[in-house]
Amino acid sequence: MQVTMTVNGDEVTRDIEPRMLLVHFVRDELGLTGTHWACDTSNCGACTLWVDGEAVKSCTTLAVMCEGRQVRTVEDLARDGHLDPVQQGFMEEHGLQCGFCTPGMMMTAKWLLERDPDPDDATIREAISGNLCRCTGYENIVRAVRWAAEHPATSEPEVTA
Repeated sequence: MQVTMTVNGDEVTRDIEPRMLLVHFVRDELGLTGTHWACDTSNCGACTLWVDGEAVKSCTTLAVMCEGRQVRTVEDLARDGHLDPVQQGFMEEHGLQCGFCTPGMMMTAKWLLERDPDPDDATIREAISGNLCRCTGYENIVRAVRWAAEHPATSEPEVTA
């Protein structure tokens, strides 16, 4: 089955099995390995990316469901050699920890900040509650998201369809 979607601003078309998950499409077909695959149940959030501006768990989303849609992965956060404030916040506040959950956390954090540019800690914790960290905890991650909220990008890069 042929599927066409726009991933990080580039239109891509591939012949795939109808049952291929979106996480496998971006990782295996497109080589975008920043999106992690872990639980296959939507519980851990490591596979979080955006489809048409909404954060989704790509381990339970079929790639064919994204026909004609806009997909954004963690690889699309940095622009023109500059880290997104969310990425910078994770560095500044040591939110990276082991790094496995980091891409999904960043995509969820970016999604939150686009809807609520000044969230309180409770809102941040609620937003990332669908993303599991198996390291030491969430304090550094919450501080990283707060750091990003306090240091917004001066201009949003133009996204092309």
